[in-house]
Amino acid sequence: MFCKMCGKRNSRWKKNYVMNVLQKAQNVTATETTANNAAQNQTVNNNQNTTYSNPQNATVINNGQVNNNPQAKSKLCAGLLGIFLGAFGIHNFYLGYTTKAVVQLLVSIIGGLITCGIATVAIEIWGLVEGIMILTGSIATDANGVPLKD
Repeated sequence: MFCKMCGKRNSRWKKNYVMNVLQKAQNVTATETTANNAAQNQTVNNNQNTTYSNPQNATVINNGQVNNNPQAKSKLCAGLLGIFLGAFGIHNFYLGYTTKAVVQLLVSIIGGLITCGIATVAIEIWGLVEGIMILTGSIATDANGVPLKD
């Protein structure tokens, strides 16, 4: 089976297989009875493209990986924040990783004062690397697991 958020194959597919078969049977019945429930049901196409609707309203297609989630954060914005303001952890605040962001901010400011800026330079390199990782897709989700949109 495939992850409803990212479209990747789920490693626990054997366990979830029976649940998904039962869920598909229930979805077919629900589709026939109500048009309102039809938007929330799984649709399996004959050409092996699978489209899922999940609670965050993100549409993920296995081959195309389309993300229409209004709550999804921008990959470009997060990457540029990491490159230019990474020393202060602004990109991690944006993505919802507040603990990591606070650590970057405190080490950058307090550690920078104690070490005459060496800690700030080290944290800026950390932020630069994370910004590049975000732009290349190595970091593809925010703290809530919602995929970043392009």
